[in-house]
Amino acid sequence: MCDVPMNRREWLKLAALFSAATATPLLGMRNARAAAEPDAPVRIGYLPITDAAPLLAAHHNGYFAEAGLSVEKPTLLRSWAQLVEAFLSGQVNVVHLLSPMAIWARYGSRAPAKVVAWNHVNGSALTVTPDIQSVRDLGGKTVAVPFWYSIHNVVVQQMMRDAGLKPVLKRADAPAADEVNLIVMAPADMPPALASKQIAGYIVAEPFNAAAEALNVGKVLRFTGDVWKNHACCTVFMHQADLDTRPAWSQKVVDAIVRAQLWSRTHPEDLARLLSKDGPDRYTPHTTQVLTRVLAPAASDEGRYLADGAIRHADWHPKRIDFQPYPYPSYTEELVRRLKLTQVDGNTAFLGALDPVATARDLVDDRFVRNSIAKYGGLQAFGAPDGFERKEVVVV
Repeated sequence: MCDVPMNRREWLKLAALFSAATATPLLGMRNARAAAEPDAPVRIGYLPITDAAPLLAAHHNGYFAEAGLSVEKPTLLRSWAQLVEAFLSGQVNVVHLLSPMAIWARYGSRAPAKVVAWNHVNGSALTVTPDIQSVRDLGGKTVAVPFWYSIHNVVVQQMMRDAGLKPVLKRADAPAADEVNLIVMAPADMPPALASKQIAGYIVAEPFNAAAEALNVGKVLRFTGDVWKNHACCTVFMHQADLDTRPAWSQKVVDAIVRAQLWSRTHPEDLARLLSKDGPDRYTPHTTQVLTRVLAPAASDEGRYLADGAIRHADWHPKRIDFQPYPYPSYTEELVRRLKLTQVDGNTAFLGALDPVATARDLVDDRFVRNSIAKYGGLQAFGAPDGFERKEVVVV
């Protein structure tokens, strides 16, 4: 049985970490570590999902070392709460973080850290039980999200509103026919919960959508990248102190990650093997076969998803997951606007004070990634048009 109360406790732990009372002593620990070890090596913290791919590829391929950096083996963490705690306390200094969570960290708890690049785009989907034919069919049912401050929660609530449904956060009462109850659930728990019909669907990063397909317990109803075109899911998050006091070190870190993103785009099969439990570093517990479905899908998949309606915007040519490093300001601005409309558990007072344009300027430090992009062939090398501006496209 899926342990919703445990996930509730995990959410409360994360909420506490993003409060001044809990974050302040952890940040004090980080400052003490930095003072004792001003030349700390690259210490990556990650969750075992495809979101971490560029960080792990940069480590495995030796890109940090080739840049002259000392680097430790990446630290696998089992939850977002563990990842955030390790980052705030300075146990790790480079992480992938859900893009809305980065906003929450900087403005909810005033953590002195910044987004330095995007980690990947797309890479998530809404997966449902086989009997669900449309979003409207989720009325009166329960859907799981990985965390409230996630692009998954933002996108799925938009899909529900467009279908005439009301997203609700009910822990006891059953949802009405025009409501969808949202709960937080650990990604690894999602496929079993779907198989046992405890939930009607979930929206999450890969490879848990591919896992449901491989197990024949669910189907992809819609890819998130087919709703919000080439949206960021996770970003690369680093301590502002490192960016300010070790700019040469920070540039080399971002260079290595951007180089790994370019390699990941051109070596998807190798990336799947590298990340898998059969890979030399056993970075994740997933099989090569499941990861290949995400990173190097069969050519026939697009036609099947078009026929099923999981892809509706064929002209967007969306990849199931892609790697593009530049953090467009327009995305952060639109994300702030949509977060204000999204139901989340806990204190959201800080959101009301956020100005989208000012937040985009303050949250992101793009001076390093611009240099890295130029070094590795410009934005076109990553399948993006030249220019550091774009218009956000969100069409359900």
